[in-house]
Amino acid sequence: MSNRYAVILAAGQGTRMKSSLYKVLHPVCGKPMVQHVVDQVSALGFEEKVAVVGYGAEVVQEKLGGQVSYVVQEEQLGTGHAVMQAETLLKDKQGTTVVLCGDTPLLTAKTIEDLLTCHAEEGAKATILTALADDPTGYGRIIRNDEELVERIVEHKDATEDERAVKEINTGTYCFDNKALFEALKQVGNDNVQGEYYLPDVIEILKSSGETIAAYQTPNFEETLGVNDRVALSQAEKIMKRRTNEYWMRQGVTIHDPDHTYISTEATIGQDTVLYPGVIIQGRTQIGNECVIGANTEIKDSSIGDQTVIRQSVVHDSDIGKAVSIGPFAHIRPHSSIADDVRIGNFVEIKKSSLGQGSKASHLSYIGDAEVGEGVNFSCGAVTVNYDGKNKFKTKIEDGAFIGCNANLIAPVTVGKNALVAAGSTITDDVPGEALSIARARQTNKNDYRKNK
Repeated sequence: MSNRYAVILAAGQGTRMKSSLYKVLHPVCGKPMVQHVVDQVSALGFEEKVAVVGYGAEVVQEKLGGQVSYVVQEEQLGTGHAVMQAETLLKDKQGTTVVLCGDTPLLTAKTIEDLLTCHAEEGAKATILTALADDPTGYGRIIRNDEELVERIVEHKDATEDERAVKEINTGTYCFDNKALFEALKQVGNDNVQGEYYLPDVIEILKSSGETIAAYQTPNFEETLGVNDRVALSQAEKIMKRRTNEYWMRQGVTIHDPDHTYISTEATIGQDTVLYPGVIIQGRTQIGNECVIGANTEIKDSSIGDQTVIRQSVVHDSDIGKAVSIGPFAHIRPHSSIADDVRIGNFVEIKKSSLGQGSKASHLSYIGDAEVGEGVNFSCGAVTVNYDGKNKFKTKIEDGAFIGCNANLIAPVTVGKNALVAAGSTITDDVPGEALSIARARQTNKNDYRKNK
């Protein structure tokens, strides 16, 4: 097998997106388009991956980091000119170079591998990835001779009526002999209406030199979708969502309504987990086996243990243990850690806090900046008062403590092991272990008060 290199074209401005966000960074199922392309190429073990960047170069480099090498296309003068920028990194190398567009997030590693295999088997200097389009309007057409060999690529605007009837289109993905590519690029001119250097011209140059030109026709046209505007972005999102959901269903996950379930391509889900309609799973979320994720639940960058049930709730950047019950209508905010067998009920908010095994906050409570031990009961309406308008303070509640209804724990404060805080109390000082703390005004009854008015 020859050495493999990849050139990813990511320098276009993307004006049709009408966005301040650089085009190839628009997310598809939670991941930037160009990251999808890099991931598929990386799965094939390429010796070098070069991203050609232009508009928004610094932002793209920040996103992709050290996954690829970079060259800058200062002026956007066409696809051929973009590939020319990679010459400084690749020109003297022997092997095969694949050229891909950074706005084709649906392209798979399998299709790229099939393209490379075809290129090698045909002994070609250039191989074009093609597809059959029901409506090829706007695409370059693949023109073949009587022997079904590729003759040339003709752009839609330059095609005759007969050529426009051709359904086989150029997808913009190519495979080249590396040295032949850069030699041919030296002959590409810009004598056209746009004054640009077009990569497809390399095909004609190699063909006229007697070199073999091949084409691999992918059976899946939707993989080749290039995203140039918000309509295409929506189409790509829909296809990727369907692909992702079908994958997890085949892995043993029940998804009751795949059309209305959104799963990040970076998430993982265990067997026999059930997802109800409206679930949104974002980022690198990990969900265990036999979980139930209820309707309209949102989980982002969190770990969910086996047999946990979450109903109509939001969980962000947190770790949830096994057999936990959350919701309905609970909010687990970032940097929270919930141990096994915990119960978090309706209208409970947890923020930057840990709850030990078997603890309960069943309804209408706020726990913020707190360390809660095992077997703690946090009653209805109880809150940690963690903010003085300037600083946040920590509350510590030790194992077995019982916090009564409508109690206010004014941080910083510690409630000791097995202590009880009476309902309605406002606790400003530490409560010793095993103690009962009552901090409220004594009730006074004035008999016959209304009669004497």
